[in-house]
Amino acid sequence: MTNADNKFAAVRSQTLQGMRVAGRKTKPKAATRSTARKTSKPIRRAQSAPMSSKPATGAHTKHARIIAMLRTSAGATIAAIMTATDWQQHSVRGFLAGVVRKRLGLNLVSEQTDKGRVYRIRDGKSAPAAADRAKQAA
Repeated sequence: MTNADNKFAAVRSQTLQGMRVAGRKTKPKAATRSTARKTSKPIRRAQSAPMSSKPATGAHTKHARIIAMLRTSAGATIAAIMTATDWQQHSVRGFLAGVVRKRLGLNLVSEQTDKGRVYRIRDGKSAPAAADRAKQAA
């Protein structure tokens, strides 16, 4: 054995002896929580304006832009909405079904054209299925 090996062996045996109590190994103690409690009140942070349950309806939001595209007489394709919002195709389809049809209850119609499927919001009453879903949600 070299001198370095002897030092390592001595340090290791001392460590192992320190861990043994009554012939068994002990687990290292977990960090204990301080028993001192804070007596000062927590600092309150300034709150921003109260959150509204209604989403922002400004023209700058993606939702408002999509609804404006759908209200035009030309309508909008999924590809056009994807370009305008930087969303993926499944996100656009989910928005059309979940928000436009279900939550807002708008009359979303689609038709197949030479450009692909075009979606529009028709004026007037919402589709009967959407009205039923709106009643169920309420």
